[in-house]
Amino acid sequence: MPSSTQRPDPPYRRIVAEIRAQILSGDLRPGDRAPSIRQIAQRWGVAIATATKVMAALRDAGLVEAKVGSGTVVSAHARPAQPAGLTTSPRPRPRQALNRRQVLRTAIAIADVEGLDAVSMRRLAAELGVGPMSLYRHVANKDELVTQMTDEAFGEPELPVPGPEGWRAKLELISRRQWELCRRHLWLPRAVSFTRPLLVPNMMAHTEWTLRALDGLGLPMTTRLREALTLHALVITVALPLADETEAEQETGVTLDQWWLEQRKRSNELLGSGRFPLLATIEAETVSDLDGLFEYSLARHLDGFAALVEAQARA
Repeated sequence: MPSSTQRPDPPYRRIVAEIRAQILSGDLRPGDRAPSIRQIAQRWGVAIATATKVMAALRDAGLVEAKVGSGTVVSAHARPAQPAGLTTSPRPRPRQALNRRQVLRTAIAIADVEGLDAVSMRRLAAELGVGPMSLYRHVANKDELVTQMTDEAFGEPELPVPGPEGWRAKLELISRRQWELCRRHLWLPRAVSFTRPLLVPNMMAHTEWTLRALDGLGLPMTTRLREALTLHALVITVALPLADETEAEQETGVTLDQWWLEQRKRSNELLGSGRFPLLATIEAETVSDLDGLFEYSLARHLDGFAALVEAQARA
C-alpha cells in the first residue's frame, strides 16, 4: 500500500496549541500576563506576522484578552481543565434577535478596549452569543464591518444647525467634536483614509456641515473642500499617537507614566549635559500633552486660514 503523509500544522497553530495547553493545565491562570507578540516571535523563532496571527487566534478562542495597563492577559473565562469526573457543562447563551446597530455597537465596544485587531467576525459572534454566519446578514466581511463602525461612531456627535455665529466658531466646533470622538474611540483614526475615503452618510454629513460653515466667504468649492479635509487631517494626525499609546500599553503592560519614569535617567543625562539648554527649560508634561497640541495646532491653522479669508475679501 502506498504510504500517506500528513501535512504538518502551520507554525502558528502549533504555537497556539502550546499556549492553550499552558492555560488549560493551569500553568497560565486567568489574569496572568500572556506572552506578547514580540515574546512569541523571539521564543518560537517566528516572524512578527506569525506571532500576530497566534495572538488573534488566542483572542478568537476567548483564551486571552487585552487590558489597558496590564497588556494581554489570560481571559477570566479561560479555566484549567477539570479532573476526570468533575466536568461542568457550559452555560447556554440566550438567543437574541440581532439588529445592525447592536452588531456595530458591540464591535465598537471591543475596539474601544482592545483595538481594531481584536475585532473579528468570530470574536463578535462570541460576544453576541450567536453563530458567526448570522452576522453576515448585517455585514459582508470585516472591511465592511469597520466601515460601518466608523460611520456609526461619526453619527454620535450632534452638529447644530446652523451652529454658532461666524465661520471660525463653526470650524472650531466641528474640529473639537471630532477630537472628542477620537478620544472616545482611539481606533477611529486608523479606520479613516484620505486616498480611499469612506462613502458613508455620517462622515459625509461632517464634510457637508463644514462646507456649509464656509458659505458667504467667496471661496471656491475646491478651497472649501480642502479646508474641510485639512481640518479633519489635523484631528486625525494628532489623535494617532493616542491609538499608538494604547496599543503600546496593551502590548507591554507599561503605562506612559511608567515609561517616562524608566526614561528619566537617560533624559536627565541628556538635558543636564548642557547641549540642549532650551529643551532643558521645558516641562516634561508639555511633550505628552496632546490636548494642548491639538488646541495649539487648531488655533494656528485657523489664524492662517483667516488670512486667506481676508485676502479673498479684499480681492
